[in-house]
Amino acid sequence: MSGNSVLFDVPGPRAKRVSLIASILSLAAIAGLAVWVYFLLAAPRQSGGVTLPGMFDGSRWDIFADPQVWTFIGSGVLGTLQAAAVAAVGAIVLGVVLSLLRSSQIAWVRIPTAWFIEFFRGMPVLLMMLFILLVASTQAFWAVVIALIVYNGTLIGEALRAGLAALPRGQREAALSVGMRDFQSKMLVEFPQAFRQMLPIIVAQLVVLLKDTSLGYIVGYNEIIRTTMNNLGSFYGNRYLFSLFAVTLAIYLAINLSLSWFARWLSRRTASGGTRVKGGKGPVDDPANPAALLKVEATADARASEYRGGI
Repeated sequence: MSGNSVLFDVPGPRAKRVSLIASILSLAAIAGLAVWVYFLLAAPRQSGGVTLPGMFDGSRWDIFADPQVWTFIGSGVLGTLQAAAVAAVGAIVLGVVLSLLRSSQIAWVRIPTAWFIEFFRGMPVLLMMLFILLVASTQAFWAVVIALIVYNGTLIGEALRAGLAALPRGQREAALSVGMRDFQSKMLVEFPQAFRQMLPIIVAQLVVLLKDTSLGYIVGYNEIIRTTMNNLGSFYGNRYLFSLFAVTLAIYLAINLSLSWFARWLSRRTASGGTRVKGGKGPVDDPANPAALLKVEATADARASEYRGGI
């Protein structure tokens, strides 16, 4: 069989030419749009009969020469990272618990867990924050954190449950055949594999969690957007709103792109069979490594053969 997929036709010379022309036109359109936006923002504008400088004028960026401004912005970044870190740990723990309960063989455990997951998956995060803040009368920090834990915990729990369901049945049967109980099989054999397979998805969900901390702006939590666009913007005036917006966007992009890069790197590492030894000769022994599970299966087959031979 050839390396090409049977569902994909190799493009001919005409299709390649059309694709090249379309790519060039698209790049030209994007470049033209970028140039138009740049000159639009750089052009002076009228406001109340007063001519204001363009958005890239130095007078709109001079506040960033003050170290106190960066100290204030740093406090907002720290608030965002604190809420995201606490919520991420809580969401992973809740997701692990929900995945185990959701995959339980006991109906009165599995069905209420499914209702819980579906209910909180369908509730908007902001509405959950407002509910916690108004009903439980908590601080804004805990309203943000608890809402993010519950919402993202349900999504991570479903991802882990899907990872458990996708495992071959032979993994569980091999563990049971060597004397493990059902819970031991799930925790020692099945769950480590499912968690490693779903780890890139979990990290990607944590990126979404980090961005959702911006909803804390509505409930009064001093995360980065409220610190820059609201507090600093009100103090220095509307003249600096665009520059504050640009700095806030750059900070968010730096954090989220770093996490996205980490998720892609983690996906490649987990897809290649785990950590490799120095020199890249092979996988290191790891409790979650499929090689360890092959030993369990081999032991199970050997015991089954001894049992058949003794009959």
